[in-house]
Amino acid sequence: MRRIIGLTLAGVGAFLIVVAILVRTYLPGQLIKYPLNEYLKTQLSGTGVTYFSPSKIHEIAGANMLVTSTVKGDAAAGSSSTAVWNGFTYLYDTTNSLPFEYSSRRFAFDRRSAELVTCCGANVGGNSSIKQTGLVGFLWPFGTQQITYQVFDSAINKPEPARFAGTSTIDGIPVNRYVEHVTHVSDGTVTLPGSLVGMSASSVTLPEWYTATNTFWVDPETGAQLNTTETQSLTLEDSTGVTKLVILDGTLKFTPQSIHTVVGLDNTARSELSLVEVILPIVLGVLGLIMLVVGIVLAQSRRGGQPEVAMDTIPQPAAHGPAS
Repeated sequence: MRRIIGLTLAGVGAFLIVVAILVRTYLPGQLIKYPLNEYLKTQLSGTGVTYFSPSKIHEIAGANMLVTSTVKGDAAAGSSSTAVWNGFTYLYDTTNSLPFEYSSRRFAFDRRSAELVTCCGANVGGNSSIKQTGLVGFLWPFGTQQITYQVFDSAINKPEPARFAGTSTIDGIPVNRYVEHVTHVSDGTVTLPGSLVGMSASSVTLPEWYTATNTFWVDPETGAQLNTTETQSLTLEDSTGVTKLVILDGTLKFTPQSIHTVVGLDNTARSELSLVEVILPIVLGVLGLIMLVVGIVLAQSRRGGQPEVAMDTIPQPAAHGPAS
């Protein structure tokens, strides 16, 4: 009976050790993913922003700009490997109480790597011919590396390199910093009345140019982007390179409340990762090892020390004195 119990314990212990290894190496990739039904609102704000007001039909300088971005998951369109989210961005001049711009985007991406995929009605502003590639733009891979990533820039609707630029901490969380530099990139053309840009022609078509330095602070464990700073300039220039109209120029940063919100979500994700990748494997592994050792000892031990007891019961020869 003791041997049977020992073999059973050893078998269960070995099984738990195998499970611990699987939990550590396999389960995170199956369980830890970006959600299908996400809902998140974040904001960036900037002071001293210059922009062209569509409602006032002229440039406005020195404005406080608030950018509100909302993402909402379309769970029905997603799958175990792919998430589909809808994004909405609204730019509002709080100084003059004026709306500036509204944009929308639907995107599908790998739930582990945050790489964009083409499916599920993905579009930018309703235009499905724009191919979205690279990383989502505000999501990064689980286990983000200290390398250069191609990140989709929705200002020009194409990916741009974001290079690793060092480390720091945000609310005690170690983060990697990535910087995207875009210098004077053409973003198509705009046709508008010549009077708006001080030109004599009734209608002119001018090239649009984009320059930006965007900085992202990313938790490398979860891929969460905890902070963002965007310094961007979008202008119209004539054939000689002279700026004729500033569409947008300024620096926008995550608001403290947005950082607080994202950090809170990230702490939850970090706890889930720790449970799956550290706590459960250790508990299962230690318990399995103990059961395996105890089982082996029980299975190999002799029953009740019977051989030693038997030796004590062997009759000894009687001692006889010398014959008389």
